Amino acid sequence: MKIILDILLMGIIMLIAAYLVPGVQVDGFGTAIIAAILIALTNATIGFFLRVLTFPITVLTLGLFSFVITVLMILLVDSIMDGFHTAGFWSAALLAIVIAIMKAIFGSLIKND
Repeated sequence: MKIILDILLMGIIMLIAAYLVPGVQVDGFGTAIIAAILIALTNATIGFFLRVLTFPITVLTLGLFSFVITVLMILLVDSIMDGFHTAGFWSAALLAIVIAIMKAIFGSLIKND
């Protein structure tokens, strides 16, 4: 049950973030849920592999390169999915930041209840 709630919450966060970030478009709630799932899957698979390969660079940049990999995974999902569009690297980077902040806020609210 928790995984279903997490997926629905991520879909809502994706819709709100797409509304807030200029250059990001999500066609609807179903598309937002699918985009959120695909971003999570690419981060967990391809992103993990890239993070392992680029670990020395990530250490040198104090974790910033890991964020760049997350942005690249958002751009990858943008390129393979209809209904989810970003205007480029900077809008995807801002989307990643907004999603991370909103996940932290909603996560703290849910844990308190």
